Amino acid sequence: MATSPAESIVDAVGGPGNIESLTHCATRLRFQLRDSSTVDQSTVEAIPGVMGAVPQAGNRYQVVIGGAVQNVYNDINALPSMSGAGGGAVDEDDIDSVKARERAKGPRGKVAWLDSLFEFLSDSFRPILGALLGASLFITFMALMATLGVIPAWNAPGVVLDPSWQFVNLMWQCVFIFLPLMVAYNAAKKVGADPWVGFAIMAVVMLPQFSGLATQEGAQQINFLGSDITTVSVFGLPLTIFDYSSQVFPPLLMAGALGLLWKGLRKVIPENIQLIFVPFLAMLIMIPLTAFLIGPIGVYAGAGLANVLSSINDFSPFIFAVVIPLAYPFMVPLGLHWPINAIMLLNIQTLGYDFIQGPMGAWNFACFGATAGVLWISWRARDKQMRQTATGALAAGLLGGISEPSLYGIHLRFKRIYPRMLVGCLVGGLIIGIGGGVKTQAFVFTSLLTIPAFDSVVLYSIAVLSAFVVAMVLVIISDYRTPEQRAEFEAQRDKAEAKAGATAAGAAAAPAAAAAASGSSTAAPAQTAPGTATATLDKPGATDEVSAAFEIASPLDGTVVALSEVPDPVFGGGVMGPGVAIEPTGNTVVSPGAGTVAAAQPTGHAFGLELDNGAELLIHVGIDTVNLKGEGFEVHVKAGDRVEQGTPLVTFDRSVIEKAGYPLITPVIVLNGDAFATVDPVGLGPTTAGAPLLILEK
Repeated sequence: MATSPAESIVDAVGGPGNIESLTHCATRLRFQLRDSSTVDQSTVEAIPGVMGAVPQAGNRYQVVIGGAVQNVYNDINALPSMSGAGGGAVDEDDIDSVKARERAKGPRGKVAWLDSLFEFLSDSFRPILGALLGASLFITFMALMATLGVIPAWNAPGVVLDPSWQFVNLMWQCVFIFLPLMVAYNAAKKVGADPWVGFAIMAVVMLPQFSGLATQEGAQQINFLGSDITTVSVFGLPLTIFDYSSQVFPPLLMAGALGLLWKGLRKVIPENIQLIFVPFLAMLIMIPLTAFLIGPIGVYAGAGLANVLSSINDFSPFIFAVVIPLAYPFMVPLGLHWPINAIMLLNIQTLGYDFIQGPMGAWNFACFGATAGVLWISWRARDKQMRQTATGALAAGLLGGISEPSLYGIHLRFKRIYPRMLVGCLVGGLIIGIGGGVKTQAFVFTSLLTIPAFDSVVLYSIAVLSAFVVAMVLVIISDYRTPEQRAEFEAQRDKAEAKAGATAAGAAAAPAAAAAASGSSTAAPAQTAPGTATATLDKPGATDEVSAAFEIASPLDGTVVALSEVPDPVFGGGVMGPGVAIEPTGNTVVSPGAGTVAAAQPTGHAFGLELDNGAELLIHVGIDTVNLKGEGFEVHVKAGDRVEQGTPLVTFDRSVIEKAGYPLITPVIVLNGDAFATVDPVGLGPTTAGAPLLILEK
C-alpha cells in the first residue's frame, strides 16, 4: 500500500512499469505512459497534494502539483521501484513503437500532433521559468528605483548609469540577451537531439564576430519588406546579419529541423561511430542552414506576428485591451501564450516598450480572483483538500504571476468558474482600454510584485484590482460547483466528520467504561447518544439495555447484489459507505422509508434521503448516468419534500440508459453507516419495492 504522495501517484498512473518517462515543469509532473487508458482521473485527483490531472493524447498524462512539484518529482525518482524507470530518455525505437500503438488505437479525442506542438513550445520554455521570474523581479526593482527618483530613467535612450547600477542592470540582461541559447538547448533536448549541439548551432549567430561581419568591407545595406538590413557575401551567397539577442523563433525553428536531421543521421550512420559523426554532420548542415535561412525566417516570422498585433493595437487600443484578456483563458491551456511571450520580448527590443503585458495582467488577476473565491468557499464549506489547492495556487499567482496551478488545479475542473472569470477579464480590459492602454518597458510576470513596472501604475492597479474582485465576488455568489457536486461533497464531508466524531466519542468514553467495569465509585453515569433508540427488559427494576434494530426497504424491483459488484471504485470500494446494489427489473424508484428528501438531482440519477429512523441514504440510479443530463428520467420530488415509504422518487427509461451504454446497477448506500453498529443486507437475490433490504442496528 502506498505510504506517500509520490508512491500514490506512481500507483495511480499504473505503477513504474507503465511509465516510459517523467519530467516536470513549474507546476506539473509530465508522464509519458505506455498505456494511459487505465488511469482513473478521480483517483489521481484524490491524492493529497494533487491539484488536478490532465490526460493528453499520445499516452501523455499531466499531474498538477503546484509549487512543490520539484520535491514530488525527486521523491518519485528516489523510490526503489523507480530505479531504471521513468527517469531517462526514451529510446527512439521505443518512441516509434509507442506512436505505432497510438495510431493503431485510432482517435483519442484530441489532436496528437497539435498536443505535441504545444508541448514542444512549453517544454522549450518551462525549464527557464525560474530565470525569467528572477530577471523580471530585477527589472521591477529597477523600475521602482526610477519611480522613487533614486536613479534616472534606467532604460531611456542616452541615459548612462553609474557602474553600480549598471551592474544591477546586467543581472537581468544576461537572461534576455542569451535567451536564444537557453531556448535552443531546451528545444533540441525536447526533439531528441543533443541539446549542446543545438546550443552550439545557435551560439554561432550570437558571436560578436558574427555581428562584426556587418562592418566588413563589401557589406551591403538593402531594403527588404520595408526594413533596412545588412548582408555580406559568404562563398558567393548573401548572408543576412541580424542581432539575435532575445529572439526565440529562430532557435525554435532550428531545433525542429535539427530533430529531424538528428534522427535521420542516427538511422544511416553505424552505431559505433555515431558519437563522432552525428554531431559533426548535424553542425555541418545546420550551422549554415540556420545562418542563411532558418535564422532570417525566424526573425521575420516573429516580426510579422508582432506587426499584426501592433496594427490591431494602433487601430484601436480599446479593442486590443478588451480582446487580449478575453483570449488568454483559452490560449494558455493550449500553450499558445508562449509565442505571444516571444512577441513581448521582440516589442521591447524593437519598440522599447510592450503593449501586451498590461491587458494580459487583467486576465491573470481575474484568474487569481476566481481562485480566491474558491478559497473563500472552501473555507466555509470545510473542504480541506480544495482549501489546500486554492491556497497554493493563489500564492503562486499573486507572488509569481503563474496561472497554471489555478487553471489546471481548479478552473478547468469546474465549468462554472470560466464564465465568471471572463467577466473579470472583461472588466479589467475595459478599464485599461478606456484609460488608453498600459505599457511596460521590460518583460515581467504579472504579479503583485511587478505592478511598479507598468505605466501607468495607477491605471494598471485599478484594472487588475477590479478584475480580481469581480471574478472573486461572482464565484463566491454563485459557487464554483454544480448543485450535484456540492451535494456529493457535503455527503462525503459529513460522513468523514461523523466518523471522526464517533472515534473521538469512543476515545472519550473509554476511561468511563473502564471505571465502571472496575466498580469505581467515581464512574460517570452512562449517557445515551442523541438519536439512539433503546429498549428496556420488560421486568420490574430491569436496567439492562438492548440495542434497537430496524429495516430499510428496497427502493425498486430487481436483484440485490453485493456492493463490490458495482463497476465503480468509489461505490464498489465502499468509499461512500456500506450498502448493497440492485440490478433493476422495474423502472420506478420509490422512497424506502419515511423521511425528507435532502437532495434531488435535476438529472434524476441520484437522490439523498434523511429518514426518520436516522439513516441517511444515497440512491444512485445507474453508473455515469449523470452524463445523460436528465434524458430518460422523470423526477417526481425535489429537495425538502416530505416522503413516505413507497413515494415515487423518479421513473427512468431503461432503453435510453442501455442505448447510451451505461450500467443500470443502482447502489443504495448508507452515508452515515459509521453511526450504526452493523449495516447488513437482509439477503441477496430477487427483491421488490418495499421488501426488506437492509438491517441497521445501533
